[in-house]
Amino acid sequence: MGAGAGLRDDVRVHRAAKLHAVGDLRLAEVADPGPPPPGWSTVAVTSVGLCGSDLHWYAEGGTGEVTIGDPVVPGHEFAGVALDGPHAGRRVAVDPAIPCGACEQCRSGHGNLCPEVRFAGHAGLDGGLQERLVWPDELLFPLPDELTDDAGALLEPLGVAVHAVKVAHVRDGDDVLVVGAGPIGVLACAVARRAGAARVFVSEPLAHRRATAQRFGADAAWSPEEAERELLAATSGRGVDVVVEMAGVDAALTTAVACARPGARIAVGGIPSTPLSAFPAAPARRKGLTFAMVRRMHGTYPRAIELATTGVDLDDLVSDRFPLERADEAFRHAVGRSGDKTVIRVAGA
Repeated sequence: MGAGAGLRDDVRVHRAAKLHAVGDLRLAEVADPGPPPPGWSTVAVTSVGLCGSDLHWYAEGGTGEVTIGDPVVPGHEFAGVALDGPHAGRRVAVDPAIPCGACEQCRSGHGNLCPEVRFAGHAGLDGGLQERLVWPDELLFPLPDELTDDAGALLEPLGVAVHAVKVAHVRDGDDVLVVGAGPIGVLACAVARRAGAARVFVSEPLAHRRATAQRFGADAAWSPEEAERELLAATSGRGVDVVVEMAGVDAALTTAVACARPGARIAVGGIPSTPLSAFPAAPARRKGLTFAMVRRMHGTYPRAIELATTGVDLDDLVSDRFPLERADEAFRHAVGRSGDKTVIRVAGA
């Protein structure tokens, strides 16, 4: 592959997959980042997981109110090898969110709510689908030897699941419903179980994902058409104590409200395709339900690493792997939802 347009012959380059528009992902050569600034390290990316939000960007041009502007390198679930800095030579997982550190939310310990946060693969900050990038040292987490690079990449969705279960206040003995068994929903099943849930149920339209959810700790998994009837039968008409919604569609919120007991808690983590969502407000009010919105994660990598090394098998969630030169094929495959987690192997060292 020749040097990208506009690059001098003496500029060192690396490969990157850049999203230009809906369905328009191009592999090209881009300039290396150069020496990292103080407090940052160069990372050779090895593995990138494709998130549902990545697929929204690829297939629909954005998520919610955020849409594609200038071309951007996607990928916010990734791991690599630190080439310099305090972790030089070590494999690392990368926290994709860079908060400003100075606003009220950051100062109060809620960097995930920072209004100025910079996020890999969004708004001009190129993400992990490239061979090399620079990243803040404090957002790099050394991987234990027992975790693969793919597992390192999947610590990010596991961290989101950890945060969602925390926001939902899952307690010992709770019955929990997870609506949507994409990778984060599946991981929420495992995390809820580790948080003390007595039973974990799942509503999911795809049979193979219902089966995956049961491998990761769900007691039962039903189609959305069956979920309300079967869940109320399983709980003697009571409903569940907690719902973790991870589907991002209005029908999922309807299921959440129908299956929640009076006074239950609903954590809404699914990312919708449009800015507005609707739910059955009247029954939610009569039940006195509490809704909490899940905004990515915060400070969850240590807990995610602990879970991944003590029984939550992240490699078992990976159904498909593609090399970087087949990144567009990987996206097209993942959009079809025929598997669980699709991973792109970059191996840019």
